Amino acid sequence: MDFRGNDNLPINKTAQQNNYLGTTTSNSNTDRTNNNKAKRDSSGLLKWGTLALGGIIVVLIVAVIITIAFTSQKSQAGYVNTNKLQAVFLNSGQVYFGNIQEINPQFLVLTNIFYLQTNSSSSSNSSSTSSSNVSLVKLGCQIHGPYDQMMINMQQVSFWENLKSSGQVSQAVAKYYKTYPNGQNCNTTNPVSAGTTSNNSSSSSSAPSATSTNNKP
Repeated sequence: MDFRGNDNLPINKTAQQNNYLGTTTSNSNTDRTNNNKAKRDSSGLLKWGTLALGGIIVVLIVAVIITIAFTSQKSQAGYVNTNKLQAVFLNSGQVYFGNIQEINPQFLVLTNIFYLQTNSSSSSNSSSTSSSNVSLVKLGCQIHGPYDQMMINMQQVSFWENLKSSGQVSQAVAKYYKTYPNGQNCNTTNPVSAGTTSNNSSSSSSAPSATSTNNKP
């Protein structure tokens, strides 16, 4: 009887077990490698996703800021009535009248500029009285020789408004241009007044004067 086949049986079982263990170990190593690779890929995707999301947020914030600034600028410019005069009130209390040509968050451009000038006088009698004459002065003939254009920093502007044609300032400006149809003449030594406002206890108000003068604002 030949027992060689039986003698080889244990050897074959051992070989099969070794092969199984080797295969299992190899599969386990492969699984760990795949898991590590998947984790690295997932970490990389998360990193890039976070960077992309941060970039999108920054772009949205910048877009919102630009939109707000543009809307603010457009809304102010849209209120300017180009057929009327505007009054620009500064934080210092000074007021300029003219036409706003441009306005943005940084500055506004004013042309056709006038400003108010007050001359006060008093008299001593049995009853003391005082009066003040307000003139509307055209910018241009002052000692420093400015052009009829002014750029005003918006940080210095308290507020501005459109003026009615029926208002005293608008009427005085219209009267000024009737008196000086060719514009102001800085060589004129005796300025001509287009009217005055005299304020005292016994007089009523009228339109302020529009004057071409060499006085400094």
